[in-house]
Amino acid sequence: MSNGNKSSAEKILEGVGGAGNIKYFTCCATRLRFELNDNSIVDKAALDAIPEVMGCIPQSGDRYQIVVGGGVATMHSAIQQLIDEAGSGTTNTTQAKADNASNDDIKASMRSSGVRGKVAWVDGFFEYLSDSFRPILGILLGASLIIALCAVLDALHIVDFRGDKSAGWVFVDSMWHTVFYFLPIMVAYNASKKLKVDPWLGAAIMGALMTPDFQKLTSLASTTSIKDTTLGTVSHVAHVFGLPMQLNDYSGNVFVPLIMVAVLAVVYRFLKKIVPENLHMVFVPFLSLIIMIPLTAFLIGPLGVWIGTYLGLGLAWLNTNAPFVFAILIPLLYPFLVPLGLHWPLNALMLMNIQTLGYDFIQGPMGVWNFACFGATAGVLLISLREKDKTMRQTASGALAAGLFGGISEPSLYGIHLRFKKVYSRMLPGCLAGGLTIAILGSQYGGIKTQAFAFTSLLTIPVFNPMWVYAVSIAVAFIVPMLLIYFFDYRTPEEKAAHKE
Repeated sequence: MSNGNKSSAEKILEGVGGAGNIKYFTCCATRLRFELNDNSIVDKAALDAIPEVMGCIPQSGDRYQIVVGGGVATMHSAIQQLIDEAGSGTTNTTQAKADNASNDDIKASMRSSGVRGKVAWVDGFFEYLSDSFRPILGILLGASLIIALCAVLDALHIVDFRGDKSAGWVFVDSMWHTVFYFLPIMVAYNASKKLKVDPWLGAAIMGALMTPDFQKLTSLASTTSIKDTTLGTVSHVAHVFGLPMQLNDYSGNVFVPLIMVAVLAVVYRFLKKIVPENLHMVFVPFLSLIIMIPLTAFLIGPLGVWIGTYLGLGLAWLNTNAPFVFAILIPLLYPFLVPLGLHWPLNALMLMNIQTLGYDFIQGPMGVWNFACFGATAGVLLISLREKDKTMRQTASGALAAGLFGGISEPSLYGIHLRFKKVYSRMLPGCLAGGLTIAILGSQYGGIKTQAFAFTSLLTIPVFNPMWVYAVSIAVAFIVPMLLIYFFDYRTPEEKAAHKE
């Protein structure tokens, strides 16, 4: 921990009212998340003046979020150390994550006027989705970079990944395949934590459908095979104790664990009510397993596969029959979906497409929005260099680096875009221009496809096919908002005067 980080950590702690005002404290990918005893004593002006702070987000109740970008883990550790030294008795952050249902994705000003926060079940649904995925974003990014490296080696004809590979390269495949194969177990674990169910119980139930024993059911003599003429696939039906069970490959599936855990939470809470407390440790997991594993195998699993498959096929139909609409609609929707956290269902569909179709077609147009976002940040950076604005230069350069090399848009959104009124009017033309480019150039190829779930950064360009169409499209999306902001600014006259002050 550097002295600079410690100094900023002390200022943040002081700004939220000191260690004694903190009830819970944790962090996510870019934000520090607090639940305070009294939200009214927070000094927002002092927090905004800290160079590392990109934005402050007061929330419902006494919850508060502070956006600090990619250095959030270091800052979190520094503040936690100060809290421990103060001896405030603040709840351990790991426990806080498990016991406190906090709002993760909402900017306060958008909550008051937007969709989320108005209807409780809608708010809870998207929080459930986001908390089920957010903890594993890092390993998804790591796996996507391994895939990108392999794609570069294949493009340069150094290694032929479509032919017979040596044992060494088969082993390299396992380095990224592990993340996507066991993704349902990871999602089940996170979803269970979100719903305050034993996370290992959720993971075990999902894992039962991925064991060699379960897969062995497809090869039994009593198992029948059925061909789906619509999908062109063959499904297997086993006869378990006289009951038909549709067998599916659940590796990479995300809809099944999300549905399963939602049902598990109801069963789990019911069992905890009827089972005597001194028997919880044994009989609640025991009964949960013998109830939920058959229910998942016979009903929830096939239902989740069906939902994910046909949602993907619906979007595939739109991509095939109205490619211009699809290629333009996705980039123009994402700037409004991401700040509200409404993009998680589409992320789940991307993973489902790869699992069922073998490729995804949403990430290409989504990359257009991402690079339009980063282009707007680049324009802000150029203006900060021109005006010798040190504070904004630091904010924009950190956000741009996180975007271009990590594919992370939050530092740009919360640190810059949602703070200044004109940014979106400069960024949306980039989304439109990039969408048109991908629609025109990609029409003869059936759109842009990828066989991996990739964070759309510079490092993952090789995973998209055709690569040149994707590269040209994101370049257009990046350049248009950058030039618009550089020549026409991103601030109103009032914002510009206030910012100079």
